[in-house]
Amino acid sequence: MSVDGDDGKPKEGPDSPGSAGWTRPRKMCLFGGSAGPLALEAGGSIGPVEVEYEAYGELGPERDNAVVVCHALTGDAHAAGWDAEPDGPLREYRKRKPGWWDAMIGPGKAIDTSRFYVLCINVLGSCYGSSGPSSVNPSTGRPWGLDFPIVTVGDWARIQAAVMDRLGIGCARAVIGGSMGGQIALELALAFPERVRAIGVLSAGHRLTSQGLAFNAVGRNAIVSDPDFNGGGYYGGERPLKGLAVARMMAQITYLSEESMGHKFGRRLRGKDSPDFTLTGIEFEMESYLNHQAASFVARYDPNSYLYMTRAMDYYDAGIRWGDGDLKRAVERIRAKTLVVSFSSDWLFPPELCRQMVSAMCLARLPVSYVNIPSRYGHDAFLVETQVVDRLIRGFLKDPPAGAGQTSGFNAGGLGEGGPEPESREPGSREPGGAAGTHGEGPGERLPSDENGGSPSGNGGSGRKGAAVLSRDGAGGRLEAPDSRTAREDQTAGKAETGQRDGNGAPDAMAPRQSPDLKPAGNSTSC
Repeated sequence: MSVDGDDGKPKEGPDSPGSAGWTRPRKMCLFGGSAGPLALEAGGSIGPVEVEYEAYGELGPERDNAVVVCHALTGDAHAAGWDAEPDGPLREYRKRKPGWWDAMIGPGKAIDTSRFYVLCINVLGSCYGSSGPSSVNPSTGRPWGLDFPIVTVGDWARIQAAVMDRLGIGCARAVIGGSMGGQIALELALAFPERVRAIGVLSAGHRLTSQGLAFNAVGRNAIVSDPDFNGGGYYGGERPLKGLAVARMMAQITYLSEESMGHKFGRRLRGKDSPDFTLTGIEFEMESYLNHQAASFVARYDPNSYLYMTRAMDYYDAGIRWGDGDLKRAVERIRAKTLVVSFSSDWLFPPELCRQMVSAMCLARLPVSYVNIPSRYGHDAFLVETQVVDRLIRGFLKDPPAGAGQTSGFNAGGLGEGGPEPESREPGSREPGGAAGTHGEGPGERLPSDENGGSPSGNGGSGRKGAAVLSRDGAGGRLEAPDSRTAREDQTAGKAETGQRDGNGAPDAMAPRQSPDLKPAGNSTSC
């Protein structure tokens, strides 16, 4: 479904058995009063800060079944279900569609809210409820604008840990995120290794590439060059929407791939058989698509927040932050079992970059599983390829972390022992309940539907069988896949493969059912 309206595709309503139902955002005030302000990585401090989050499911009596889901660049805490009371113009899109990862979160889904307490926290600097440049600066009574301090992925991880503290969650069962959210998940495991039992990093790596830095720089330049930018002090006047639109167009290209754009649009003209030979009008379908994405985005996002979010992604480099440039040394801090998922056509976080991180984890003898999924959908494949991602996450969360001296039973989302044989999928096929999305960000925009009625935002599109499973024990020895014939055949056919290593971990404990709102543990400070 499109961010701007009904695209004619079926939606899972709030009363569906698999839906997280009607949701309402919750607020928490942190780093105020006796707690003192949050010291920021880039210098200075801020406090108190308001943090918006959503939670689904019931926190178990031992408070050990929490799964933290981290949102992507322009996303929010509304990860699943339907917002019962969308507040403000930036949230109008929520009246038409569920949360950005609704296909993965809910009763019986991969992140099962009848088993897990699922928590999604909006990051600082955003425009979706947590303190950011559009929030009121208590010292002036006006929006912060560019006076809001620089925030980093490290700061976001500390906020997530503080929310866990307030809720009485000592250790998360898992932390999972895609794109920027994957960086936050990785940082949580590095900064708080004793508080995370498992992490899932999708379409993300330990840093951006130089090309990723360049794309972000162009987007920011477009915003600050807009005549309405006014040094970031545009609140109450005209917003720099032209600059933000150009930034979104640039970003949207990086979320796709040549193959997906060629398949959907090619060089087709927009509503005509021959060009008009105009320099400023829309001639091609591709141009029309980018214009549509830009128009929908500027209606729901704050330009200043875009500057802060992209800059935080730029600064993040786990190898430098935790290993003085040595990535292996950095990841040695991690105590969680790890799932890393890349997609073959992702050129924002390419598979080569993800393999660098996985190789460092293997050298550090960490329990890590890696899957590179063949897909034509580019960076957004972590939202589009819902069927295979569902299998991977379902299997990852089903598996208790291995004990000392044991090999982990994780089988790439049920593609190995105890799981169903992966099915072949034709391009454009989809399964009921498939998620919408490009770039996890808030509403999850999608490409238009295929001519034959399929959608690249459903579960299909790559026409493959699935991931073959390769395992390695803690000593580095190769173990045969549970179904060795299937694994060997898929390898030969060039299918996705996973490399898995083992390590130590605590036994799993699950607490069931969904619940009413959870009252935070401890005292609250009024913001």
